[in-house]
Amino acid sequence: MPGIRSRITPPSTTGGPAVGPWKSARRTAGLVAFAWASAAGTTGLAYLTLGSEVIPIAVGVLLCLAFAVMLLLLHRAVWLTVLSAVPALFVLVGSVQYAPEAALEQRGVRESVVIVADTAAGTSSNNHRFTLRGTDGKELEEKLGFDGDAWAPKVGDRLDVMRDPEGAVPMEQADDVDAAGRLGGLVGGTVTWTLMAVLAGWRGHVRRRRGRDSLMYQLV
Repeated sequence: MPGIRSRITPPSTTGGPAVGPWKSARRTAGLVAFAWASAAGTTGLAYLTLGSEVIPIAVGVLLCLAFAVMLLLLHRAVWLTVLSAVPALFVLVGSVQYAPEAALEQRGVRESVVIVADTAAGTSSNNHRFTLRGTDGKELEEKLGFDGDAWAPKVGDRLDVMRDPEGAVPMEQADDVDAAGRLGGLVGGTVTWTLMAVLAGWRGHVRRRRGRDSLMYQLV
């Protein structure tokens, strides 16, 4: 009737129903919960599969990709999803490497050794496996692995290593064992994910209210 203002919410220009603030908040909270569950789950899996990083890496990559897809669907813009790859790397590396390094710190044996042989010596391979001799003059059964030539130790160098007496975790150079640093990267990456999810939820809600819930606007 003339003079009476309609209280019906105008439909979105994309033809979809308007999304209420509570629904957007629930979606955002769900994505935040998924981020923390992914980080915790991958870390727990790394503990269960100590000595084999293939499984936690594969699962962690899938969970990181799933987070990126859900972030895209929530935000409906690509740029924030692309940026999420940086904290995803911290989450993946931290969750996979924290467990073995924590195990080495808790039960590992520190020992001073000398490199007496290198499987990559005289070859073009960057995959080094060093034969080590302990202070008692005996060679260790376990070899120290090192990938790459940059900062690679040489035959004759003396190192301090951490080795697992149970043999579940590969030996590492003592200076490289930093469980606290891995945990800090894991938590920092997950917190950054959380902030991105909150930003995506807010901007996604605003975009839908303005009728910009369309892939044609996803780069904006």
